[in-house]
Amino acid sequence: MLIRRSGYRVKQFESARAFLSAGITAKNCCVLADIRMPEMDGLALQREINRTAPGLPVVIMTGHGDIPLAVQAMKDGAVEFLEKPFDRATLLSALERAFERTGKSARASGTSEPNRPLTEREREVLELLVQGHQNKVVAHQLGISTRTVEVHRGRIMDKLKAKNLADLVRFSMTRRSL
Repeated sequence: MLIRRSGYRVKQFESARAFLSAGITAKNCCVLADIRMPEMDGLALQREINRTAPGLPVVIMTGHGDIPLAVQAMKDGAVEFLEKPFDRATLLSALERAFERTGKSARASGTSEPNRPLTEREREVLELLVQGHQNKVVAHQLGISTRTVEVHRGRIMDKLKAKNLADLVRFSMTRRSL
């Protein structure tokens, strides 16, 4: 209802298999999929879309997210990984990024190049975070306190203009592909 009220045409499907059977392509559309769905989960759907309709942008949402799940979704090419509950602006922003991909070749990252370069320690923290490690695991591996990891994470997010971990994952993946 929210998406319709925002001016989008919406087509709902009972399941991922029903969607795949419809033969939707990447022309002026995107997929908003939940992780937990009947018959096939959202990540499996995303992989199948990548195989059968490359270029069709996917936004993944879940109420049961964790870092490894977000990392996997982003590695598989999700435009955004939304954790419920999310607000209207967050959803609409994700959909806009998805539609940008259908109209032109958009960068895989919603983040821009950093205004200030990351320090060596910040790069180490970023690498461990995008691998899916929690702050306390990062702290243990680097021999620093959890609070110090939180400070580094905040600075990284500020420098990269990231709003969430998914933005950090996208930035990290884009930097590796350059």
